[in-house]
Amino acid sequence: MDDAEVAASLVREAGTLAAGMLAEGLDTHYKTSVSDVVSAADHAAEALVVERLTALRPDDGLVGEEGAARPGDRTWFIDPVDGTYNFLSGLPYWCSAIGLIDHDGPLLGAVYYPARDELWVGGRDRPTTLNGVPVATLTDEPLERVSVATYLHPRNLRDEPRVASWRSAVGAAATVRMLGSASVDLAGVATGRIGVFLQANLHPWDWFPGAALVIGAGGAAEVVEIDGNRWQVAGNARSVAETVAALRQGG
Repeated sequence: MDDAEVAASLVREAGTLAAGMLAEGLDTHYKTSVSDVVSAADHAAEALVVERLTALRPDDGLVGEEGAARPGDRTWFIDPVDGTYNFLSGLPYWCSAIGLIDHDGPLLGAVYYPARDELWVGGRDRPTTLNGVPVATLTDEPLERVSVATYLHPRNLRDEPRVASWRSAVGAAATVRMLGSASVDLAGVATGRIGVFLQANLHPWDWFPGAALVIGAGGAAEVVEIDGNRWQVAGNARSVAETVAALRQGG
C-alpha cells in the first residue's frame, strides 16, 4: 500500500473502533482540566494505529497524542480521537486523524469523521479527496465573506496579546464557529464548508493532518509567531493572508 492507502485504512479503522467502544460505554479520565479528557477508546485506537504503522512503515517515526513516540526521517502524527470532549459528551463532531510530515513540512493527511462516514485523504503531492471524490480546488475569497472555525480556551482569556490578536482576526470574518475538533474543522476548510481555520499553539497531531488536506485542496496552511503565540491558519490563500494581517494588527 502507498502512504495514502495506509493513512486512509488506519483512520477508518481507528474511528470505527472508537465509535464501537463508545457505544458499549466508556469511563472518562481527566488530564489537565475538565475539558481535557481521555478514554480507553483513545488509547485503544492509538495502539491499533501504532501497531499497524510499526509493521507497515518500520523506518518512519511516529508521535501519538496518548504518548506513542519513535524517531524517523519522516514522522506520522496520530490523533486517535480528535474532539474527545465532544466524543464523550455525545456530540458527534469528532474524528480520527493521521498526518505525515517530512523535512519540508506536511506531506499527507487523513481524517475519518464517523458521524457522517466521511473520509478525507490528501496532501502536498496528492489532491484531497472526500470518500474518493476530489474536492473542488479552493479559490480566493476575502475574509469578510467567509466563516472562521476557531477555539479560545477560557483560561486564555487572561492572555491579553492572544485575545487582542484573536479578536482582530475573528472580528473581520463573516461569522465564527467553535465546534471542538480541529481536524474536522480543517477537513471542512478543505471541502469548502468552512472558510478559514484559526487557532493558537495547537499540538502537531491537531494541525498536520488537516493542514495537509487544505494544501491538497489548493489552499494555504501557515504558522506565524505573534507576541509569543504560534498561530496556525489555513484556508484559501486570500483569506489566510487577510487573517494573518488581522492577527498582526491586533497584536
